[in-house]
Amino acid sequence: MGKQVFCRALVSANWLSGALKSRPNLRVLDATYDKDAQKQFSQRHMPKARFFDLDQCKDQASPYEMMLPSEKHFGQYVGNLGINNDSHVVVYDTDKMGMLSSPRVWWMFRVFGHKNVSVLDGGLQNWLKQGLPVTSENPQYGPETFRAKLDPSLLKRFEDIQDNISSKRFQVVDARSAGRFRGPEPKPGEGIEPGHITGTVNLPFSSFLTKEGYEKSPEEIQRLFQEKGVDLNKPMAASCRRGVTACHVALASFILGKENTAVYDGSWSEWFHRAKPEHKVFEKN
Repeated sequence: MGKQVFCRALVSANWLSGALKSRPNLRVLDATYDKDAQKQFSQRHMPKARFFDLDQCKDQASPYEMMLPSEKHFGQYVGNLGINNDSHVVVYDTDKMGMLSSPRVWWMFRVFGHKNVSVLDGGLQNWLKQGLPVTSENPQYGPETFRAKLDPSLLKRFEDIQDNISSKRFQVVDARSAGRFRGPEPKPGEGIEPGHITGTVNLPFSSFLTKEGYEKSPEEIQRLFQEKGVDLNKPMAASCRRGVTACHVALASFILGKENTAVYDGSWSEWFHRAKPEHKVFEKN
């Protein structure tokens, strides 16, 4: 396995357009997460992109929505996409917000030990706005060997969050909307009420994005954390409904130089079902 390089977390459409022509070890992944994602991918995607199916690359045995797969499962899955430990992986999605699910895949690569991974700033919608090409053709990459090694420092499990209720060893930032966090919004899914983990801070993931769908500047991101009283010099974990938009918090803090923000993988979908009643907060008005 070659030496890994630490590349920037975000790349621009202009940079990627050039890199697609000059970097043979570049791998592009469409990580769109919705029911029509694969169909849309078959009709239109970025050149040389492969589809990363979040519903396939997860713990299929878990009762919760989006739990990490095993090291072996992840390694085999991304290896079959033509990715090895020397690849530079760039992830995008097609959401109208610019970026929605792509930071989840960025974090998955990082939690499995691969640092050479970036998110396309602005996603496919801004790639198209710049007049850059799309295709329906699939690249012919043969299978590769990817050795995944879990980095436990970037992952929080139920027991970690439970212990933290009393120990307060780390801050927890919830990336859902204010309504989902507080409780008055409708149910976010079958059998799950809105609400939040005791002691968490609410910073909606959409706060990090401009109206055009790009990541905000480091100065603006810094201000968002400061306004919520989050100390980036102290340990931090991120949560959401199922561990997807929480990865926006990890990405935003990474941009500011904090590379060790963990993600609570089970997030609210697990906490709602497993936590004690006194550790769940519901605000009804």
